[in-house]
Amino acid sequence: MKDAEQSAYYLARDIIRFLHLDVVLFLLLIVLISVGLVILYSAGGESQALLSNQGIRLAVAMAGMLVIAQIPPAVLRRWSPWLYLVGLCFLLAVLLAGEMGKGAQRWLDLGFIRFQPSEMMKLAVPMMVAWYFADRPLPPRVHELLVSGLLVIVPMLMIAKQPDLGTALLVGSAGIFAIFFSGIRWRILIGLGAAAVALAPVLWHFMHEYQRQRVLTLLSPESDPLGAGYHIIQSKIAIGSGGIYGKGWLNGTQSQLDFLPERSTDFIFAVFGEEFGLLGAVLLIMLYVAIIFRGLYIAVYAQDTFSRLLAGSLSLTFFVYLFVNTGMVIGLLPVVGVPLPLVSYGGTSLVTLMAAFGMLMSIQSHRRLLVH
Repeated sequence: MKDAEQSAYYLARDIIRFLHLDVVLFLLLIVLISVGLVILYSAGGESQALLSNQGIRLAVAMAGMLVIAQIPPAVLRRWSPWLYLVGLCFLLAVLLAGEMGKGAQRWLDLGFIRFQPSEMMKLAVPMMVAWYFADRPLPPRVHELLVSGLLVIVPMLMIAKQPDLGTALLVGSAGIFAIFFSGIRWRILIGLGAAAVALAPVLWHFMHEYQRQRVLTLLSPESDPLGAGYHIIQSKIAIGSGGIYGKGWLNGTQSQLDFLPERSTDFIFAVFGEEFGLLGAVLLIMLYVAIIFRGLYIAVYAQDTFSRLLAGSLSLTFFVYLFVNTGMVIGLLPVVGVPLPLVSYGGTSLVTLMAAFGMLMSIQSHRRLLVH
């Protein structure tokens, strides 16, 4: 019996090494994805079709993660500037001849595929910033910070122009985190924060009317309870009615009686809070935190500057997904259309997130190969 167990152990170890998986991160992701499918079944009105579609997208995203995990970080580093340039060309093409969808010009149709180029920039921007700093002495000097800032701001503004404020926020965050991990001095960081606050009125001037309305709705959702404030009000009712232990799976009244809008996408956390209560919500957030800390662990022990900056940036970008989605669902942030990662129904963000985890696994598994 011991020989059989030992053989199974060595077989599993060889498979893990062959697939370049980080076991801890992979198991955490499997648990989160499983929880997501359970709550999506309830949020989608027990729709088998919805669950099947999500399952297919998860399979594609998982396959993409496994493929990217095989690519050594050195190869990712060489590809970074080319991926960034291609992404900029695609964003320019979207602005000139992109297809409209939900009131925004975000899609690019190449004939054989239709996609959102802004999604690839969530990976290309932090890769490019990490590539830029890879062979330079750290902490960066002022002119290097200016160059890296331009690398982030240019695609961010192009995406905001579509308009897609949520994706622009995620792309900008990914690049800023890569700059932060380069060792930026605190006085420069504080100065940039003060400048951002000072430029807030300028940003308000250039925002679209519907974006301004979202901010005003955040401050006073009750001013338009059946219009702009409806999403936030219903979401807070759903979460509050869940209490400590929740109403039970499939028993949420706000979601099951169709009071809660976008319940399978942006507001799926409200469904979870109503059905599993405060205790369930805390456990779910703890699961997310464990994934984020595993990513930061990989960043800390990465063997080169490029890998460290990229891993840290991708891990904290995952945190931004969680922070923005839960913040807007409980009424602390404006509604900007950011999904709950690996739980909300959707395809494009799912593939991007799993590709990011593939990069994290590549960084960790290839480090192990070099060590052993």
